[in-house]
Amino acid sequence: MKLGVMGAGLGAMGWEKALDYCKHIGLDAIELPVGAYPGTPFFDPRAVLESSAEQQRIRDDVARRGLEIIGLATHGNPVSPDRARAKADEESHDIAVRLAPKLGTNVVINFSGCPGGSPSDKMPNWVTCPWPEEYGEILRYQWDDVLIPFWSKKNKQAESEGVRIAFEAHPGFCVYNPETILRLRDACGKQLGANLDPSHFFWQGIDPVESARVLGEAGCIFHVHGKDTGIDPHNTRLNGTLDTKSYGDLRGRSWVFRTCGYGHGDEFWKPFISMLRRYDYDGVISIEHEDSLMSVQEGFEKAVRYLRGVMIEQPAGEAWWFGPTASKQGR
Repeated sequence: MKLGVMGAGLGAMGWEKALDYCKHIGLDAIELPVGAYPGTPFFDPRAVLESSAEQQRIRDDVARRGLEIIGLATHGNPVSPDRARAKADEESHDIAVRLAPKLGTNVVINFSGCPGGSPSDKMPNWVTCPWPEEYGEILRYQWDDVLIPFWSKKNKQAESEGVRIAFEAHPGFCVYNPETILRLRDACGKQLGANLDPSHFFWQGIDPVESARVLGEAGCIFHVHGKDTGIDPHNTRLNGTLDTKSYGDLRGRSWVFRTCGYGHGDEFWKPFISMLRRYDYDGVISIEHEDSLMSVQEGFEKAVRYLRGVMIEQPAGEAWWFGPTASKQGR
């Protein structure tokens, strides 16, 4: 496995300094932001797509630091009922799919997006329960009329480029748990899979280790984010976990994002890493720092040190303790 970073958090450093910093702290890889919510802090993706010289420069800059590009991040809402938002985010996605192989990666990370509740809506509508009955009709419209046609088309485009689309399951969008990842994949095609981010599963009451098992069995873990969540038991017992308060309300929220190791310790991270290994995931753990209790630098560097201690980096060895080798050793 490799240790990397979701590069949007380093955008303020600028391109050269961000890469130098990644080398300094011993990372193996970087996930590059190329549009939508992550923004474009390092380069203009459209201009790079049109310039083989710029593509080579980016690859050389990354390789010179001993790093590799492990994915392009363009998390957005390309099915938004806001037509301007949908158009911009779809264009960012399409550019990322075409650009990814030119930069040496085959993974594009995105959200599924969330449509409105009907063709006349102007805002997204995320449904969390089946009743009253109109919510069921909203879900039917969103999936049958919008999501499945859209992502079926994008699956074909990704296949033609040799690219895999890794959905970050995120509440507020129609794909928010393992079931909805697999539902969209089954409906639209095998180029669609998971960016397995445990932080969004914790507060929904989902076990990320079991999620890794199910998604691993389906062969669709394409990318993994290293991000943790801390649950406040008092506020959760009082108000549950559907929490719309500001992320800055650290005393009032039922949960907040935490640096890896500060929301959950070895009791989670070691089984999680082991489950990924069990299903042959040998990609990156891409750290995404959004801990409101720490500075970006401190929280990120603590995550690097912690994950280095629990990651499995070398290939598995042979089971020397049984079989012919073991008998020679008198076992």
